[in-house]
Amino acid sequence: MEFLLDPSIWAGLLTLVVLEIVLGIDNLVFIAILADKLPPKQRDKARLIGLSLALIMRLGLLSLISWMVTLTRPLFSVGEFSFSGRDLILLFGGLFLLFKATMELHERLENREHNDGANRGYASFWAVVVQIVILDAVFSLDAVITAVGMVNNLAVMMTAVIIAMGVMLLASKPLTNFVNAHPTVVVLCLSFLLMIGLSLVAEGFGFHIPKGYLYAAIGFSILIELFNQIARRNFMRHQARRPMRERTAEAIQRLMGGRRNSTENSGSESSEVAAILPQEAFKDEERYMINGVLTLASRSIRSIMTPRGDISWVDIERPLDEIRMQLLDTPHSLFPVCRGELDEIVGVVRAKELLVALDQGVDVATFASATPPIIIPETLDPLNLLSVLRRAKGSFVVVTSEFGVVQGLVTPLDVLEAIAGEFPDEDETPDIIADGDGWLVKGGTDLHSLQQLFDTQELVRPEDDHASLAGLLIAQKGQLPKAGEVFEMPPLRFQIIEATDYRVDLVRVTRERNEHDEEEG
Repeated sequence: MEFLLDPSIWAGLLTLVVLEIVLGIDNLVFIAILADKLPPKQRDKARLIGLSLALIMRLGLLSLISWMVTLTRPLFSVGEFSFSGRDLILLFGGLFLLFKATMELHERLENREHNDGANRGYASFWAVVVQIVILDAVFSLDAVITAVGMVNNLAVMMTAVIIAMGVMLLASKPLTNFVNAHPTVVVLCLSFLLMIGLSLVAEGFGFHIPKGYLYAAIGFSILIELFNQIARRNFMRHQARRPMRERTAEAIQRLMGGRRNSTENSGSESSEVAAILPQEAFKDEERYMINGVLTLASRSIRSIMTPRGDISWVDIERPLDEIRMQLLDTPHSLFPVCRGELDEIVGVVRAKELLVALDQGVDVATFASATPPIIIPETLDPLNLLSVLRRAKGSFVVVTSEFGVVQGLVTPLDVLEAIAGEFPDEDETPDIIADGDGWLVKGGTDLHSLQQLFDTQELVRPEDDHASLAGLLIAQKGQLPKAGEVFEMPPLRFQIIEATDYRVDLVRVTRERNEHDEEEG
């Protein structure tokens, strides 16, 4: 036991353990790559078998030190090159590493193994184990020769190998998970194996490449990849601060071929996929409807509802003949019935039923009060609005402010228009009309509809309290604009066509032509 008190023994053991771990990392990384080809339930088993075989092989080679020495004696010569047993093992092992690393790189660069994740074909368990055994033989020889060259005590060598393999067994699963979760790391590791394979082939021919050069190159590459992973993690952390719905909507819109935010987040995977997909994969109508669905939750009730000024309502204080004529001349099927003003709603009636009631001499107020209105606050979330509309059973809901003043009403058709675009009634003109190289837009047009039409993201901001084009232009100037005034909001240009002292009625919108549009034209 006296040798345990020798400091040189402990120093040699510690140094050899570190070297064995360093030399075994390459082996471990390649085992992780090979194990990934197996079904998930067999990967841990293959990894343990592979490392256990490596341990047994190294201990066996260490016990045959006398035979290891003979491996350096020349067996035959070819021209200027003489080959020993060690040279042949290094040569064939290096060629094996070059072949396997090249094939793995080809598969990953061609993306073959990810074509169908559900029906992915896995490799045979024993085929992978055989490859691991061959790999262990190559790396074990290098590790054992290193141990023999550093320490003369067999017990110290075996202890160092056992400790190193124990550390590798503990680190194998987290290292495997990390390698397989980061595709760029896998490619980097395969590149390292190409370097190692090349160095083994060179040593097999008698050309010694100092390991320091290899480790310096590998260390530099690892440092660059570390910076890359830190940058990616910071990017993902920044993205995680944004609402999941917003990130999902933007990703889907990019995948559909939308041009908005094409210069932002260019490093994201969805942008890369969007660049591959053909732009004609989705029609304009499909993109419009999908965008409408994805942005519905971020909209306000005010942007969906029919505003107060456009509501057709029945005043029970008017003569019955005038009420009858109003019902016959207006194409709407539902009307709010009010007493003197819109804020005094008595009930909601169907035009056909009210006409029958008038012919029968039924009192209008009594008839309307049987179906009271459903009232919601203007702060209600649009997604919660859908459940309210279901309870309305085909009727509409009335939107009021915090003071009980009617702001507008919402029908199922209004929600459909928010998703699929405008469906004007017989007595209405469309909010947006094409006009040469631009569009004539009503001042009350919803900004979300304009965003989808013009494929931009600059018109609606969460902090703004306006939902219409007129509100946007008034906010830009700080007061009501006059006819003829022009507002520049790249890539859009707004010119006031019609305006009164109280509101903006009509605006002409044109888009600045960029290089992409000119090429398409």
